[in-house]
Amino acid sequence: MKASSGLIIGGARSGSGKTSVTIGLLRALKRHGLRVRAAKSGPDYIDPGFHAAASGLPGVNLDSWAMPPALVSLLLKQSASEADLLVIESAMGLFDGIRSDPGRSGAASDLARRYRLPVVLVLDVSGQSQTAAAVAKGFATYDPEVRIAGVVLNRVGSERHRRLAADAIETLGLPVVGAIMRDPRMTMPERHLGLVQASEYEALEEFIERMADVMEASLDLDRIAALAAPVPSEDGDDGHMLQPPGQRIALAQDAAFTFLYPHLADHWRGAGAEIVPFSPLAGEGPPEDCDVCWLPGGYPELHAGRLAAAVNFRAGMVRFAASRPIHGECGGFMVLGEKLEDAEGKTHPMLGLLGHSTSFARRKMNLGYRQARLRLDCPIGTNGTLIRGHEFHYALVTGSGSDEPLADIADGLGTPIGPSGARRGHVTGTFFHAIARG
Repeated sequence: MKASSGLIIGGARSGSGKTSVTIGLLRALKRHGLRVRAAKSGPDYIDPGFHAAASGLPGVNLDSWAMPPALVSLLLKQSASEADLLVIESAMGLFDGIRSDPGRSGAASDLARRYRLPVVLVLDVSGQSQTAAAVAKGFATYDPEVRIAGVVLNRVGSERHRRLAADAIETLGLPVVGAIMRDPRMTMPERHLGLVQASEYEALEEFIERMADVMEASLDLDRIAALAAPVPSEDGDDGHMLQPPGQRIALAQDAAFTFLYPHLADHWRGAGAEIVPFSPLAGEGPPEDCDVCWLPGGYPELHAGRLAAAVNFRAGMVRFAASRPIHGECGGFMVLGEKLEDAEGKTHPMLGLLGHSTSFARRKMNLGYRQARLRLDCPIGTNGTLIRGHEFHYALVTGSGSDEPLADIADGLGTPIGPSGARRGHVTGTFFHAIARG
């Protein structure tokens, strides 16, 4: 089998059009007979769902800060082995990460540098023309070990606008491999945590097809595919993966509970565990033949009334908690608490298996990498284990309760934040999403 190839779709910032270009490019290349798969640099948990829908293969995160290099190499090799072309979408700007050890910033540039993967740079040229060449030159020279192989112009206003920007960039020796005209139909739906998740987007397939039409008309697909470089076949290892929390894992899965990192679910299944989904919104409790229950992140604040009224779900969770572990992350953690106040200010009773209360009427953004030293054994690890993860939510804790803290938390730079999470009996929860063992 020939070696798989890969490239990175980068940009100058969030909102430059990387996701729309990536989604459309995946589907367009698939139409042309290529097996394509996508990955997302960093901890973003929404884009991999769109990638999977566009390519037909599961998405994955490659996070150079949260994952040790050996784990990144393993996931990169596994992802590339299932495709002719692996497309890695950058989070934020190409070089945006945090201060850390070399190659561990979380930026997509870490992946470009370590694995010698070329970058196709998406530049939003609205409001500029020849100045785009100065921006492109900055990217091309900022880090000699990160190779900008081509440029896609986005939000072009006219043919004259395209020509002015493209000619200036190509004078530098950088090929312009496409130009996308301004089109409001390319805007993706958003809410307070960013994009609406793929599983919630009713017109998802229509949107993906439209993006593919745009990319077929706007990009030189053959030229872009030819820019890709072989993906290195470093073996890596899974020694820092989170181990399966049980043999049969009851996983809440519906519109209120939508997110578990793909690499975790894949690893658990590969290790022999069985994931058994259930729907709290449909009034289902965790199956009795499971030995652990996991409430993942999602948007419970949008469904708080239905969760409060789900009598069978509530009773089933109480029964399960009496003898077996339950863990909740972010949205799942909020549902484990006493009360949740929605954005309209209405308070809904939650499970009461932990003592905290949260509010979306009084919002506070919490965003960033987290290092958690566990104080107790729980489904994400044993006492003393360092877990790396990410936190992104707007919920405000309005009542902290009196439960035992689960972990001591620091930010991505190691600055202590303090005790966090909660444990009561068999029930644990955290606001951060666990990615890997540190």
